[in-house]
Amino acid sequence: MLRGELTGIRVLSWTLIALVAVPLSLCHSAEPTLTRELLAPEQWRRLENSVDAGLKFLVTRQKANGSFTTLDIGQPGITSLCVLAFLSRGHLPQRGEYGKTLDRAIEFVLQTQKDDGLLSGLPVNGREWHDKRHKSGAYNHPIAGVMLAEVYGMTQGETSDAIGRAISRAVKFSIAQQIRPKRIADEKGGWRYLIQTSPDADLSVTTWQIMFFRAAKNAGFEVPLENVDAAMDYLRRLYVPESGTFAYGANSLSGQQTRAMAGSGILLLSLGGEHDSKMARTTGAWILKHPFERYNQVVYPTEHYHYSAYYCSQAMFQLGGEYWEQFFPQFMRVHVDNQRADGSWSAESNRDTEYGDVYTTSLMILSLTPPFQLLPIYQR
Repeated sequence: MLRGELTGIRVLSWTLIALVAVPLSLCHSAEPTLTRELLAPEQWRRLENSVDAGLKFLVTRQKANGSFTTLDIGQPGITSLCVLAFLSRGHLPQRGEYGKTLDRAIEFVLQTQKDDGLLSGLPVNGREWHDKRHKSGAYNHPIAGVMLAEVYGMTQGETSDAIGRAISRAVKFSIAQQIRPKRIADEKGGWRYLIQTSPDADLSVTTWQIMFFRAAKNAGFEVPLENVDAAMDYLRRLYVPESGTFAYGANSLSGQQTRAMAGSGILLLSLGGEHDSKMARTTGAWILKHPFERYNQVVYPTEHYHYSAYYCSQAMFQLGGEYWEQFFPQFMRVHVDNQRADGSWSAESNRDTEYGDVYTTSLMILSLTPPFQLLPIYQR
């Protein structure tokens, strides 16, 4: 059974401000509302048990300061992914079985915010650091922003007030990063790293930033429509008709057409109100031609396996219909079959191995929980 207590308003366009997700009373009898017909009862039990085992593993990897174990440069992004994993199963801060776990993690994330609004565990002062914190910080910030926007309406009192202040400052920081002058016209509207490098935008960072904007908008925060429109225009320029999918970026990055970029392109279209567009459908067909048949094995040298799995699962759920029906049962089987005895999934085999199995486990939980429909940002 689901232990969920989340609900949310599905947003049809960026011109509407959705209501904040409102916690309901604990409901042990709740059932997944979509895709149940795809799986037999025993498969559903396996899915639920797999997610629960993954969450129990994550709890064992929480540190005294509230963060979850990984490299310092991966914070607060990876801790935020862990919080989102718990939310996706219906667990809430300030109450329930994992309430204190989530409260501590949220407090840690809040403490990482810098004076300029950046959500990053390490300082970045405009120069390129040897540990690549200017790159990881570009992910830490919007991932943490998404998490804070999701929990904003699930918390009360001073915690909620502190989260609200952090979101407002983080949105301003994101806007300032987006509008920095770009040296190439095709990169306008996108985001890249915290210091300007060539190229100046890529789809991966841009998708997280738009997810943050969507989550913040859903929670009632002001997000200028022109900034969203600019990002959507950037996305459309990255579509490659000859391949039927999206590239990592323009010009020098256009040859990198991976499963992660396909999934993120579909997800970003969905967040922009274009979930059933021709671009989304052809990219969904491209994903079906590149399935996740071998766990932790990449099909492109530049690919990040678990990151790709996360984006493709979210994307195919947004497309729904035959795309989801052909995608998810096999996807679930491969990943549940390869879950380790302690509830975790292996670290990356190709790239980002150093971030460890907390990172990959949080991504796998988020990849398996779209059918539960409990995380507002990912609702169809």
